[in-house]
Amino acid sequence: MTFVRLGPSGAEAPDLAADHGRMADAHAPADGLNLVATAAGRSPSEGLRASPPRPTDGVGSPPRPSSGEPDQRLRATLRHDARAELGEGPVWDPATQELLWVDVFQRRVHRFRPGLADEGPSTAVARDVGIAVPRLGGGLAIAMAGGFVLFEPGKTEPATTIPIEVDQPENRMNDGKVDPAGRFWAGTMAYDATPGAGTLYRLDPDLSVTRMIEGATISNGLGWSPDARTMYYIDTSTSGVDAFDFDLPTGEIANRRRLIDIAPDAGLPDGMTVDCEGGLWVALWGGRAVRRYLSDGTLDRIVEVPCDLVTSCTFGGADLDELFITTASIELTRTAAAGQPWAGGLFSCDPGLAGLPPSPFAG
Repeated sequence: MTFVRLGPSGAEAPDLAADHGRMADAHAPADGLNLVATAAGRSPSEGLRASPPRPTDGVGSPPRPSSGEPDQRLRATLRHDARAELGEGPVWDPATQELLWVDVFQRRVHRFRPGLADEGPSTAVARDVGIAVPRLGGGLAIAMAGGFVLFEPGKTEPATTIPIEVDQPENRMNDGKVDPAGRFWAGTMAYDATPGAGTLYRLDPDLSVTRMIEGATISNGLGWSPDARTMYYIDTSTSGVDAFDFDLPTGEIANRRRLIDIAPDAGLPDGMTVDCEGGLWVALWGGRAVRRYLSDGTLDRIVEVPCDLVTSCTFGGADLDELFITTASIELTRTAAAGQPWAGGLFSCDPGLAGLPPSPFAG
């Protein structure tokens, strides 16, 4: 997620256990949270410091590759007209055959069930949410402002809260992912995107937390190569994708290097996923596209999305052969919104190959 929003001025450090540190079913009231979600529902503006970047070639124009022409161009189609403010963090749950995704500032965790007419249950959480992932034994692990929160299956009270940066209320958790060994990685960013204010954290199955990358600005997409020897990472502010040597048994990373540079007119790199052949699929905020790059950084194909603000993507479906794409509608101008009525929707395409099996959090 690239959009920045100011947090409350002078806010106290969050206490997730005491301050509504629970989630509730969308149809039941709980502790002052508005749990009624309508398709057109929006929360009041909380004071904005920056607007999302716009494509330089105007609303409705196709994305432009930063170098060379891709072998293929694909088109995404609307799967669910969610009208999310800031849709993010899509994760496939093989156990339930559902897609988990979040609406960050609306503080909701959604479930989408392919093949059904209606979206699955929607759940409200207490704070701005970065990503929700399945746990190995059922339930969810959620990265939200103030830390990691773990829920048991069917429960609305958190089983465990792991505080992160509670002394920095100007920061929140952003994007994340589970590595092939079941560790939950998620990063932070300042609400106003203060340069260097973010950190990438690793939550191990024993619930210990390690600071892995410091000095990030907008900690964002993550992914691992099929052989789990390389980790990929996006700090949106750097306009590219970095690679690290990855040690699967220990979760340690080393030898950071630039793999992909993305030109400014193509949009800003946001969320990311990796396919079974090692290709990297990068969502482009302001670029109306998801791009696939080969593991050597070569642009291979482009998925065109009929929305400016493309946030993330993941593989799902029974055979992991459908690419799901989240988008945002946050603070689009009236003119821009009129030209993209499906902004904030959930999209998908047939990518022509499958993704890697997703890993649940092992804690």
